[in-house]
This record gives sequence, C-alpha cells and structure tokens, in this order.
Amino acid sequence: LAPDNRSALKRALGHLGEDKLIDTGMLIQPEEGEKESYDRFRGRLMIPIRDQRGRVIGFGGRILGAGEPKYLNSPQTVLFDKGRTLYNLDHAGPASRTAKRLIVVEGYMDVIALDRAGISEVVAPNGTALTEGQLERLWRLDSSPILCFDGDNAGKKAAIRAATRALPLLRPDRTLRFVELPAGQDPDDVIRSGGGDRFEDMLANAEPLDARLWRHELDAEPLSTPEAWAGLKQRLIAHASTIGHADL
Repeated sequence: LAPDNRSALKRALGHLGEDKLIDTGMLIQPEEGEKESYDRFRGRLMIPIRDQRGRVIGFGGRILGAGEPKYLNSPQTVLFDKGRTLYNLDHAGPASRTAKRLIVVEGYMDVIALDRAGISEVVAPNGTALTEGQLERLWRLDSSPILCFDGDNAGKKAAIRAATRALPLLRPDRTLRFVELPAGQDPDDVIRSGGGDRFEDMLANAEPLDARLWRHELDAEPLSTPEAWAGLKQRLIAHASTIGHADL
C-alpha cells in the first residue's frame, strides 16, 4: 500500500538515498526551482512488476477510491523498460512450458483473476498497446500466443493494433491468436459467470490472426456497393503488403 501522503515513501526509504529513489521512479523531482522531491505513488494499491528472473524493476499502482489515472506505472528508468517488459513474465514463463500455451490479457487484475482460477500462463502489457519488443518476448515463450482482450471498443482496437503491429514480424513459426470476450466483461467476469470451463472453451476456439483481421475489415462498412467491395480489397492488400515473409 502507498499511503495518501507526499513523503511517506521518501521517509521510509530515505536510507537508500534520494538520488536512487528518483532514478528508479519512486520519487518525482520537480523541474522548476529548488522544490523538494515527493512520492510518485500516493493512495494506491501497489503491484510489483518483475523481470524474467523475478527481480522487482517497477510498479503499477491502482488508485484507491476516485481519481485519475486509475493505474499509474513506474516511468522509464535504468531498471524498467515498459515497452519490453510484460507483467507476470517470471511466473508465466515456466507455467507456459507446462501448459503449452501463453495468454495475454489487458491488465494486472486480469492476470491475478486468471491465476486465482488456476490459469497461470498469463501476462499483460503494462498499461500500453503491445509493442514489437513485447511481441518478441511472447514469441520466445510460445509461437502462437492467445490475445484475450475485453469485448468493448477499446479491447477490439487493442487487438487490431496488436495484429497490424505483428504483421511485419510474422514467420511460419510465429503468429497470434485472438479471443474476444463478451461486451462489458473481463476475464474475471467470464470465470465468475461461467466458471473456468467456459473460459477454457473460449481459449480452445481462439481465432487465427488472418481470420481476426478479415472480420475486422469485413465489419468496417456495409458492402452494399462496388466501391465498398473495392475498399475492402484495398485494405486487405495494404495489410498483406506489410507482411515481411514472402510466402506468408
């Protein structure tokens, strides 16, 4: 817990040195004048982010009560590269070798909910869209990770962003699969309403990358005119032209 106080952490960890706390993103140093540094995380439930070896390199903080942003992450630091790190990677890596799959969800709480339901091979990006660096990390563990995002507009957009970002990097031994959750539900909702079996059924019927992109473009506009059909073809060709592997 990070208390709702501007100097609680600074006092508690003062023996480590103020410079180190600023370098690792735990304190904020105002730029103007000679103002004192203060705690970055205040009034938040703290979620440690670890590297593949289990060392804490940053934090995600969920606000308690009202306020924005709902989640606050550590900034880019000497230890924490948000675009190359995945939450729960240290636990999901070994679990994925046993389960023979890797699941990607939107947030920290989704990972925790699935782990509580006995599904441990789960990671999440740190509050951002999946980056090329994170995709490379995923493919080191599984050639066909399953992206399981919420069924709302934001979740659908995140899935398509990941799909288009993956296209230039595809090879015969690495792709993506997709599960679209029911509108308004996250993984915890699915498990609470239908149990782990329902979630497993959804994972078993994951949609291949080409099918997900096809469905997205097919739904983009009504195909009621030759111009609309030509637009669909143009968009599909544009996607295909970004694929780096000639056979694919």
